[in-house]
Amino acid sequence: MHAFDVLGDPVRRRILELLGDGELTSGALGEVVQREFGISQPAVSQHLKVLRDNGFATVRPDGAHRLYAVAHEPLRGIDAWLDQFRRSWTPHLDALATELARGRHERRKKP
Repeated sequence: MHAFDVLGDPVRRRILELLGDGELTSGALGEVVQREFGISQPAVSQHLKVLRDNGFATVRPDGAHRLYAVAHEPLRGIDAWLDQFRRSWTPHLDALATELARGRHERRKKP
C-alpha cells in the first residue's frame, strides 16, 4: 500500500497524531478513536494493523498490553518527497509573513 493511501484515512492519521506524544496501549488508542469516529474496537484494530503492516507504527508487548509507537522512517520518506514542493511554496509563505508583519506594524503606528 502506498504511503499516501495509508495516511489518506482520517482514522489512521488520528492514531498517528495520538502516538506523536509517545507510546500508547491499543486500549487507550481504541478508547479515543472509538469515541471520536464512532467505530468498533475491531475496526480500530484493523487500522492499527494497516499502520503496522506498512511500517508506520511499531508494537511491543508489555505484560498483558500491546504498546504502539510511531515509526518515523516512513514519515521521513514522505517529508523528503514533499521537500521538492516545499521549495516552491516556502518563498511565497515567507513573502506573506513579511506582508502580515508589515500590516501589523502599520496598524500600530496609526493613532
